[in-house]
Amino acid sequence: MIDKPDSRFRQRVEESYSRQNAMRTIGAELTSIEYGTVELEMPFSEALTQQHGFLHAGILSTALDSACGYAALSVMPADAAVLTIEFKINLLSPGRGTRFLFRGEVTKPGNTIIVSDGRAFALDNGPAKLIASMTATMMVVRGREGMAG
Repeated sequence: MIDKPDSRFRQRVEESYSRQNAMRTIGAELTSIEYGTVELEMPFSEALTQQHGFLHAGILSTALDSACGYAALSVMPADAAVLTIEFKINLLSPGRGTRFLFRGEVTKPGNTIIVSDGRAFALDNGPAKLIASMTATMMVVRGREGMAG
């Protein structure tokens, strides 16, 4: 963890995200990068629903995990990466909407462990509706081959 933003934190997050095949598969786009906060958005897709037509909980978890992880990465120095080691998700309302917003924010930065909180919102005609929340714990990784930020 660094006390002030690395001047390249946005670029590092964008470069890492471009290698995220899972996010590309579900159609999630990186829409905002601030120091300690990242937002992803994705359109509704019937291919990502469960049997009742709601966005599947696994997709919500996947997108929130990435938002939380990239928020954590944004506060890391250039030589560090992060890996999720634990998360808890609360599914608060069915995933119904034309678009979804996933926001991850660093709650507790650290040199070895980072805690991020995430919120998922359904977007439609009207105010955004909170549909899920997540608390995720990230491990800081340094010096591992193939593990770049």
